[in-house]
Amino acid sequence: MEIDRFAALSLLDAPVVAHEAEAAGYGALWTTENRHDPFLSLVRAADATSTMTLGTGVAIAFARTPMTVAYPAYALAQLSGGRFVLGLGSQVRGHIANRFSMPWSSPAERMHEFVLALRAIFGAWQNGEPLNFRGEHYKHTLMNENFAPERHEFGPPPIYLAGVGPKMTAVAGAVADGFLGHPFTSPSYLSAVTLPALHAHARRPVVVHSAFVILGTTADALAKGELAVRKRIGFYAATPAYAPVLEHHGLGDLQPQADALARAQRWDELTRLVPDELVDLFAVRGDPTEVADQLHDRYDHLVDRLGLNLQVSSASDQIAAVLANLQAR
Repeated sequence: MEIDRFAALSLLDAPVVAHEAEAAGYGALWTTENRHDPFLSLVRAADATSTMTLGTGVAIAFARTPMTVAYPAYALAQLSGGRFVLGLGSQVRGHIANRFSMPWSSPAERMHEFVLALRAIFGAWQNGEPLNFRGEHYKHTLMNENFAPERHEFGPPPIYLAGVGPKMTAVAGAVADGFLGHPFTSPSYLSAVTLPALHAHARRPVVVHSAFVILGTTADALAKGELAVRKRIGFYAATPAYAPVLEHHGLGDLQPQADALARAQRWDELTRLVPDELVDLFAVRGDPTEVADQLHDRYDHLVDRLGLNLQVSSASDQIAAVLANLQAR
């Protein structure tokens, strides 16, 4: 099980965070798309590293078209020397329609088509194949040498897809090279729902998961970490698309309550709504040895790569101890 780092990278902090992650021994650095464009940040991260895998975890597919994703992804594959992984996620209807002003329909079917369109575009650039992709949601039929990037030795990047529900997870199993698990996913849900859907096809995508980590050696550090994780769990619990995870654990009634508080922007109340049981489902906590033991016991038999999702900063020596403990197994 490889150990990765998940972080939201800005243009300013990307080189420092990436350099420190590589020096610490992480196998990969995945950047999320929230306040910053993940492709731009990874340009700077690529220049600051030499061996570590770099990936979008995730870039929001439906905020773009396959063509607008293909250009930066193909360029980053070259710039990084083949270390870049294109991780894509769908986001939810509200954000796609109201924040990005893009169409939303049949997300699983659309994502399936999105990946096939990307592969057709990459095939045109890398292999000189005629571009003639015609789908229900996307059509790409125009490409000439004036618009095609120069072919490079590293080729197109691997494509990973994120998902929570079984339909999107099944799409990843059908067409993607890897699967990016959401931190709002328990080991039980991974085992009972995610992996069966992912492995319903002959393909065996790489499984990457991001787990919440509450790391500290003092009561104050652990309390701060727990509060930050509780806030994030509340935010995810308010999202209707993630309700199946709560239902899996018999906590389905929590979702509409969380949704109502989020819509009213009553964030403190939403945080208090999250029960200890939910924190324990998604997060590990303790000192470096305890955290490493819990991560190994929970995920070593389920995933290929495990990302440490630290919602608050932790001492570098403590993180190094967690990595050393995990890598020594």
